[in-house]
Amino acid sequence: MSILTPSILSAFLPSLARQDEWTAALITATDQFEITSSARLAAFLAQVAQESSEFRRLVENLDYSTMRLMQVWPNRFSTVTAAAPYAHMPEKLANHVYASRLGNGDEASGDGWRYRGRGLLQITGRANYQTLTGALSHAFVDTPDDLATMAWAALAAAQYWRSHGLNALADLGSDASFVAITRAINGGEIGLDGRRAYWARARSALEMSTAAMPPVARPPTSAGPSTGTA
Repeated sequence: MSILTPSILSAFLPSLARQDEWTAALITATDQFEITSSARLAAFLAQVAQESSEFRRLVENLDYSTMRLMQVWPNRFSTVTAAAPYAHMPEKLANHVYASRLGNGDEASGDGWRYRGRGLLQITGRANYQTLTGALSHAFVDTPDDLATMAWAALAAAQYWRSHGLNALADLGSDASFVAITRAINGGEIGLDGRRAYWARARSALEMSTAAMPPVARPPTSAGPSTGTA
């Protein structure tokens, strides 16, 4: 059973809009995919907050300047001349950088843009959308924009989390295991400092919630029958 509550999510992300709706979506998702302990939930919230800019971005932002393109994809755009044609051209960029990989067709197919990153964990590529279609019994390949809706974004993130063994890593509770989770999601360690900060914030929110819980009432101890002798 999910341990997430509106107060925990509010403490974690105080400025989050539509907190009650997000809480409901996340409770459903974390319950279904067994993200049901403090260790698991803290790591999960940290990673999805980093990937989605605190739940504000459910579709990948591919509007990059020339210099930013060279920083994000240095092997593809090693010079200003190579990067400039794709600067501030998000659809063209997606079709170029995601062509013929992740299950996508070639650049002309449009798959790179069609299956760009969406959801709380920025699920990317036709193959991953197809996997979700089977896992969640919903036609994401035909309706990819559905992944950018609140309920599906939460479910897709939680499904990815469990299917990639991240519950087991979260159970370890170490910094090394958190870094391994980051690599499984990001493919590297981009934004690791931010992820660690969110992790600390999530653990604090969960600890405060636990501390605020009323003590469990215990029944009075019965003296039981006398065993003495007269």
